[in-house]
Amino acid sequence: MTNIILAAGVALVFVMVGTPVWIRIVNRLGYGQMIRDEGPEAHLTKRGTPTMGGTVFIVGSLVGYAAAHLFTGNAPTISGVLVLFLMTGLGLVGFVDDYIKVFKQRSLGLRSGAKMIGIILVGVVFAIASLNFPNGYDITPADPHLSFLRDFGPSIGPYLFVVWALLLIAAMSNGVNLTDGLDGLAAGPAGMVLAAYVIIGNWQLRNSCDFALAPNCYSVRDPLDLAVVAAAVLGGVFGFLWWNAPPAKIFMGDTGSLALGGVLVGLAILTRTQFLLAILCGLIVMITLSVMIQVGGFKLTGKRVFKMAPLQHHFELSGWAETTIVVRFWLMSALFVAIGIGLFYLEWMPKK
Repeated sequence: MTNIILAAGVALVFVMVGTPVWIRIVNRLGYGQMIRDEGPEAHLTKRGTPTMGGTVFIVGSLVGYAAAHLFTGNAPTISGVLVLFLMTGLGLVGFVDDYIKVFKQRSLGLRSGAKMIGIILVGVVFAIASLNFPNGYDITPADPHLSFLRDFGPSIGPYLFVVWALLLIAAMSNGVNLTDGLDGLAAGPAGMVLAAYVIIGNWQLRNSCDFALAPNCYSVRDPLDLAVVAAAVLGGVFGFLWWNAPPAKIFMGDTGSLALGGVLVGLAILTRTQFLLAILCGLIVMITLSVMIQVGGFKLTGKRVFKMAPLQHHFELSGWAETTIVVRFWLMSALFVAIGIGLFYLEWMPKK
């Protein structure tokens, strides 16, 4: 528990203090956010707002994680390092994308093909490495199975597992990117899901098969360290949200959205809760589906289902204030997270 508190606290303080410094650096370099001309007119006033803020909470999360292990003397685990690698690697892809946008002063950065290659390279390394490094009980960070509250069904094999992991990584990183359309809209729900994984990691530790082969015990390699990772990123995200809440002083950019998508998928795969992630991230899934429905509906009928996609922009064009949309979407996200945690606990309820 000490590790979790230290990781979250150090990351929170680092990002709270470091974000204003980053804002000054970005302003001095002239790295302001570019705004799509076809977006809502209200967004044009945000042109020039400092961006690439995800850099701060990525570094803050790494500092928080390292500080927690340094102060307690506990060695980092391969599971924790793998999730942080996935977060940092995708964050680097996003940073290059953001840099091209601000350097060339255009709303589009990396070409979609180049961006996807970067995501695939990082994802493949993560997926392959997660199937290796068994501990003394022969448990590896991940296992070639599908999972909901734990692994289920037959093994899908290492090759299909890598493909499955890449699909999850690409879907969630792009989903967080689509959600990051209003001030604080992505950071708030991501923080709630990270808090859920702090709880899940703790619960899996207390009911680990390493301690006792009790009914419903968990075969997760490093549940405590995964909770520490979640806590470190949670502290970083909340520290960033202080400056990103409406009206935002800084945007996370693709640097932050891709990194957040990566860390959420990494935690889901290594805690064996892949399908549970879709419930915990219900708001992100809903926003992603709105884009798919909009594009598919227009291609089939020539008509738009929503006034604009992603979904938050539909409500903007319907006259909702930005803060109203953000707060109500946060409430919806909290409901999804509560449902997910409830389902996770459900199998532990007494059976009559």
